[in-house]
Order: sequence, then structure tokens, then C-alpha cells
Amino acid sequence: MKYLLPFFLSMFVACGQKKENVDLIVINSNTYTVDADFSKAEAFAINDGKFVAVGTSDEIQGKYTSEAVVDAQGKTVTPGLIDAHCHFYGLGRNQQVVDLMGTNSYEEILEKVKEFQEQNPKNFILGRGWDQNDWEVKEFPTKDKLDALFPDTPVALTRIDGHALLVNQKALDMAGIKKRTKVKGGEIVKKDGKLTGVLVDNPMDMVYAIIPPMDRKAQIQALKDAERICLDYGLTTVNDAGLGRSTIELIDSLQQTGDLSIRVYAMVSASPGNLDYYLSREPIKTERLNVRSVKVYGDGALGSRGAAMREPYSDKPGHFGAMVTPVDAIEALADRIAATEYQMNTHAIGDSANVVVLRAYKRALAGKKDRRWKVEHAQIISPEYFDYFKEGVIPSVQPTHATSDMYWAGDRIGEEREKGAYAYKALLEKAGTVALGTDFPVEKVSPFLTFYAAVARKDLDNYPEGGYQMKDALTREETLKGMTIWAAYSNFEEDEKGSIEVGKFADFTLYSDNLMEVPIEDVPKIEVEQTYIAGKRVH
Repeated sequence: MKYLLPFFLSMFVACGQKKENVDLIVINSNTYTVDADFSKAEAFAINDGKFVAVGTSDEIQGKYTSEAVVDAQGKTVTPGLIDAHCHFYGLGRNQQVVDLMGTNSYEEILEKVKEFQEQNPKNFILGRGWDQNDWEVKEFPTKDKLDALFPDTPVALTRIDGHALLVNQKALDMAGIKKRTKVKGGEIVKKDGKLTGVLVDNPMDMVYAIIPPMDRKAQIQALKDAERICLDYGLTTVNDAGLGRSTIELIDSLQQTGDLSIRVYAMVSASPGNLDYYLSREPIKTERLNVRSVKVYGDGALGSRGAAMREPYSDKPGHFGAMVTPVDAIEALADRIAATEYQMNTHAIGDSANVVVLRAYKRALAGKKDRRWKVEHAQIISPEYFDYFKEGVIPSVQPTHATSDMYWAGDRIGEEREKGAYAYKALLEKAGTVALGTDFPVEKVSPFLTFYAAVARKDLDNYPEGGYQMKDALTREETLKGMTIWAAYSNFEEDEKGSIEVGKFADFTLYSDNLMEVPIEDVPKIEVEQTYIAGKRVH
């Protein structure tokens, strides 16, 4: 009897306890919490937008009650996904222009532009998504056929990477671009001494300056369209790599009124006006908006041969690409930003650009701790510079770039340089963390393609057999961390998101299948069934 008495007393106390009422309970789930132990759980409780308990279904139901209970029926749940490098606003804007993604020839592009203009007549035709590397003849197009189709209407078609622009003569005339025009940090492409209509990097700004601005209604629609697409894919935070003040303030306004739910880590575009305004102020932080970083462009893109290389391109002798921002300007920016609380996030593709950025970071951050500056893309690294990532610099990389570029990267940069390209495992081993993103709309929004590319390093047709440079593949656990807790860490937000733990924002995603266990080739087929931000279902 003396052994049974404590048992009955404990049962009496337990039965007499009043359960705590909360906003939402999730039970019977296969939850990867992505905590320090990468532990799993069955259930969790949410109140006031945050996780208040994590455990088994019995534990949670024994202590909490709620009018809203989600029975996950054994399906997989992870922390809400974070895209560590994308162009959120750009994705929304792209919904209002000609979609050229996936086109396989210049002729197909012309047909799409004609069809778009017939259905949606514009005074200035815009499009995005062409990639000459997907064509039978892998050369830049020329404007002649565009001129014939649209002699009086300006046309500007952005390459998939955003680093080259095809325009017609009308647009060139309006922008004041002539054969003798010179612009540093890029190229006005000519053929046989004539303008082709292709502009690479900085000269593109002359055309952008004459494009009519979007009105406020169109801007709001762009942000809402982008949010809808992202929530459908389980994204709860997006790092927009380059926004102006007016767009940041519009995002903040829409978030405050409840018209925009998604959380945004906004990198401020490094224009003189933006720098003067933000760097003279403290970082801006709300529950949904974080403005504490500056986006700088080091060089261009590999696909348009704008990436700055230490030696000439293997498929274009004498051509080195170009620094979009001069070396001395990058160094001055690093010094200026290091004197503030802001983070510096610099686009660097070519091995020369990465050298410039890493050296500038090392010098500017000497004696400073925990600054978490990022190299965005960190795409081609010379062997002797990998160690620079040991010193607190975070590589922010996009796995689908590897599987998009692998068909032609070797021809472009040569076998030896390719060994240090898309080297995500090597970067992780040096830095201890990698932040994973997509760079959408350069690549597709789907985080499942990111996951698949990081782990399998193949395309959707299972090419190449055995995977592309598999020495730099990531494990599934590393990949999930890169899309959640490591991405949050790179944003100084690891204490509030990135894992399912008590006290953190209740952002989570529920899937149709278990991305951690299904055959890797099935990961791209997974669908997001539910997305939650602050405990509220948004998809």
C-alpha cells in the first residue's frame, strides 16, 4: 500500500490540474525541430504567435487545450523555410512582364513577346528570363529582329541572371546609348562595330533610368503576388538581396496593416541615397521586417561572362569579366559599413571578385567580433582563399546555380578553376555554416529544388550519373539547417526563428512527404500542404 499511495496522489494531482488554453496545438506529427541536437518531436503548442511547448502528443494534450488542433497524421513538419538569397520584390514584378524562363531559342522569345504585346499592349515592353546557354547556338542575340517587330515601341528583355539586357534600337535611342558610349563596370556589346542591343551590368542602368516607374497599386500587387508564391512553397522568411528605401517602407506598411504576412530580411541596395539614409540610423527591426544589411555588387554573372576572373575566360581569350563596383569603392564601403551595426553582403561570382571581397572584409573587420558578413554566391574560389571563411564570414550560396551551370561551366572557366566552384561542402567545413537560397527569379522558387540540388547535385533528368562534383554535396541534415537555423543565424535571428523551440516564432511548414527520408529523386515532387507564420495558417 505504501508504494501505491504516491501513485494515487500523483494521479489525483494530475487529474485535478486545469489544462492551459492555447491558440493552437499540433499533434501526431513527424517534426524535425532543427534544435541543437536535431531532435524530433510529435507535437507542440502555440500561444501568442510563439511555441510554448514541444514534446509528445500525450505530453502536449495532457497539459494544454485548444479550440484549434491540427492532427498532422504522421506527416513531416519542419521550421518555416528561409530563402537566404532571393529577389522577392523582383519575383512579384516579374508577374507583370513577359515570362521568358525556359525558352529554347531566340525565335521562341520573339513569339512570346509578340503574344504578350497583343494581349497586354504596353508603351514599354519588359521581359525577363532568356538564357542563350539553353539555345542550340549559345551566343548573345542581336536586336535586328526586335527592331523589325517593334520599331516604335521600346523593348528591354533581361537575361535570367539579371546581369545582361537585350534592348531594341528604340530603347537605345531613348537611353542615349551610341556606339561611342563608354560605361565602366560592364560592356556595351558590339558585333562588327555595330551595337547588338546587348548590355552587360552597369550600362543596363541607362535603360532602367528611362523605364516608367510602377505605380503604387502595381507595386502592392507585385509584393502580394510574390508572397502568395512563396507561401505556397513553405517559405516564411525571405532575404531580399537588394531593395530601395521606398520598397522597404512599403513592405513595412503592408506588414503593419496585416496585408503582408511573410517575414522579410531586407538588404539595402548600396546606392548613395540609401547608404546615407540607413547608415546614419540604427537598424530597423520589427517582428516581420529586419533592415540591418547592405547589398553590394562585386561583379557580374558567369552566364553573361560578367563575373570577374583572375585569368581570362577559357572560352573567350582575353576576356576577364568586370568588377561592377571598383576595388577601391568596395574597400571604402567595407570600412564605412564596419563602423556601423550593419552587415555587408556582397555579390561575388568570379575568383577575382571573391579575392577582392574577402580581402576587404578581412581588413575592415580586423578586431571586430561576430559581424557575420556574407559573401553572396561565393561561386568560384581560388584554393588559397577558402581559409578566409574561417574568420566569421558566411557563405550564402544557391545550390540550383550549380545544377543550372554545370553543363557549360567547365567550358567557360576550365577544369582547374571548376574544382573550386560551387564548393558548398568545402565552404561549410571552413565557415561552420552555410546559408542556402535560390536567387529567385533567377532560379525557380521551389525550396525542394534547392534541397535536391544540394544533396544529389543532379538535374531532374538524373544527369549527370553519380552527381556533379559530389565532393561538395551536402547531407540532408546540413541542407535543412542551411534552409532554417543557419539562414536565421546569418540574419542574426537564430534566437527567434529557424527551429521549433519554446520561445521562438511559431513559423512552420507541413509537407506531403518526408523530405529527410524519401528517395532523393522524389524530393522535387514534394508539396507543401500547410504553411504557418506566428501560428496562423497562411497557406
